Amino acid sequence: AETNCILIWTRGGTSHHDTFDPKPEAPVSVRGEFGVIDTAIPGVKFTEIVPNMAKELNRFAVLRGWNPQNGSHGSADQWVMSGRRFNPAVPYPTYGSVVSYLKGFKSALPPFVQLGNNVDRRFGGGMPGVLGLEHSPFEMLEDPNAAEFTVRDISPPKTINMDRVSRRQKMLAQLDDLQKKADLQPSKFASLDENFQAAFNMITSPETKRAFAIDEEDPKLRDRYGRHRFGQSCLLARRLIESGVRFVTVTDGGWDTHANNFKSLKDSRLPPIDQALPQLLTDLEEKGLLDSTLVCWLTDFGRTPKINSASGRDHWATSGFAIMAGAGVPGGQILGATDDEGGTVVKNEYNSVHLAATVYEKVGLPLDLTVTAPDGRPIRLIEGEPIKEWV
Repeated sequence: AETNCILIWTRGGTSHHDTFDPKPEAPVSVRGEFGVIDTAIPGVKFTEIVPNMAKELNRFAVLRGWNPQNGSHGSADQWVMSGRRFNPAVPYPTYGSVVSYLKGFKSALPPFVQLGNNVDRRFGGGMPGVLGLEHSPFEMLEDPNAAEFTVRDISPPKTINMDRVSRRQKMLAQLDDLQKKADLQPSKFASLDENFQAAFNMITSPETKRAFAIDEEDPKLRDRYGRHRFGQSCLLARRLIESGVRFVTVTDGGWDTHANNFKSLKDSRLPPIDQALPQLLTDLEEKGLLDSTLVCWLTDFGRTPKINSASGRDHWATSGFAIMAGAGVPGGQILGATDDEGGTVVKNEYNSVHLAATVYEKVGLPLDLTVTAPDGRPIRLIEGEPIKEWV
């Protein structure tokens, strides 16, 4: 069976010290405000603010040995979500775009969907780069937790029924036929036509409506995911994968905790993820989808071992965490270790290129995939090996 992917992107840099790589023996200036709790794996501790993740550790693997090699926003979104360091001469594509390019449409829905807009695009993060705009994500900016959840570009305005839409399409087709005989750049227009056709199929197809009809889910299941934007986005991601989307990115912002790191993580940032992510894995498993769905949680970089004067942590370029589950990733595995302060990796060090190669391997993209840039140059998309313990 083909493997799909749900990528969770917490924009800003989620602190590893305060979540999955705590240092309870370190001085308080490093350890921070949180105590530690046991997890499902004997001897492994997480902080007390991720109790559900701790309890459900058998469902996912944690990389404590990630060295992001970078502590800068923007270039982080580019690097971590493509496996390639930013290069102004070659805009490397994000994973979902590569999946779209190589595998194409599986249903009327686009192969690559992004929920929310918490991706920094200044350096091309989360974008298709050399593959061209037709492989951009379909972006859904609406909140699936809203009472009147409708998706712009999918639900026609209340005043327009589908008969009117098909009349308009016929008129457009007639005009297009007149125009075609005079086209000077048929290939350019052909790709536009293809784009229009894909958009039209998406709007008119019943499966699209069905995929976004989150209110058809059992209210109890919706409660278990959490009645918040992140929880309902995870549930929607599952529905989209079931409906033929190949790659869904769920974005979440507000993780750049230079000030009030502890209050922010404990009160607002972590509770939704701690609730929804284990529930997503449980739900995928119960629906028989976990073996064919890779779930990743990635972020910009780690945060400083030393707590700053604003009770925050700053950017940190040499250690952090990454989480993967499903698609044969061994649940319950803690891979790698950092030193006493959580500042450098001392065992099983992996970089973003290894994360990328793991995603490629799991979703069935060749590791030596080479594409042709618009100017005719051959470009190899990634260079590196997957994380061997996870494949």
